[in-house]
Amino acid sequence: GDGAVWIADQIEHCFGSQGAYLVDFYHLSEYLAEAAASCSSDTDAWLEQRQAELKANRSAKVLEALLPHLEAPATADAQAPVRKAYRYLNNRREQVDYAGAIRQGRPIGSGEIESAHRFVVQARLKKPGAWWAAENVDPMLALRVTRLNGGWNEYWQNFSACKAA
Repeated sequence: GDGAVWIADQIEHCFGSQGAYLVDFYHLSEYLAEAAASCSSDTDAWLEQRQAELKANRSAKVLEALLPHLEAPATADAQAPVRKAYRYLNNRREQVDYAGAIRQGRPIGSGEIESAHRFVVQARLKKPGAWWAAENVDPMLALRVTRLNGGWNEYWQNFSACKAA
């Protein structure tokens, strides 16, 4: 996820110890990319080094690299990309186990989830000339998700059994 506290709280609430929350690697990289210009004249190399450190679970090294470049406290957050990156990472250090995710074959970015709306929602609901009554949208999307997740036949078997009863 994007690091929002409420998302991590929901993972904990809904899944407890069976859930795992990982801050999106590319989202964190955006913060670091904004900070890079203040930290190095070779922004690409600096960013690649920080990303490698993150993937090796060395977030402390990334924080150390940011620390000497922190803006003055009087600088507004809008003009303080290093401070924003430092604070963002420091507040989420427990949520950046990228090495563990990579080792387990899990994605470290949320791109698959974030782009799914185009293939799941928009592909069905935004067809040219289509319109939907609000009360039909959620049931239609539930059916679409069921189909895309491979549960289509089982759904209709259960549906038929319920109607027969």
